[in-house]
Amino acid sequence: MANISMTDRCDCGAAAGPLGMCVDYYHGILAEEQSDPQMYKWHGPVVMTYLLQHPSRAHEKYLDGQFRQLQLYVDQGLDAWLRLSAHQVARNNHRARLGYDMTLLAAYAPLPKGEPSGFRASFSGMPFRDGSFVFDGHPAYGDHIKAIAEATVESWKSVQS
Repeated sequence: MANISMTDRCDCGAAAGPLGMCVDYYHGILAEEQSDPQMYKWHGPVVMTYLLQHPSRAHEKYLDGQFRQLQLYVDQGLDAWLRLSAHQVARNNHRARLGYDMTLLAAYAPLPKGEPSGFRASFSGMPFRDGSFVFDGHPAYGDHIKAIAEATVESWKSVQS
């Protein structure tokens, strides 16, 4: 970790971890998952969670859909989110041209106006050992991602619109 002190704070409010700021963890996760198909299953929830914790790095028009998808992931789990994702990709392919099916996410709260003041779990708190985020196995890695996703949904839901 070059030139980052442990008192440095990320724009999401989290303190820097041993690897640096949240963006350093995010890039590390994205790089590692490229060579690990089992880890890659969590790619969507990782991206949505990171962007919802760092909305200045996101496209505002997509945040509501990402928030609703993240709620589905937290509520129903990875397999349900993967099914939703596959359904959306199939509807959006060049032959079908049906577009996204937002009815599947209608039960979930829309993104509130404003932003959370912080999150009880963040990327800079992700365990990392022996050069890997999955050093303790894929189920544990999935638990770490889900905990950050849960904290993200919780904080966004606490925002007063």
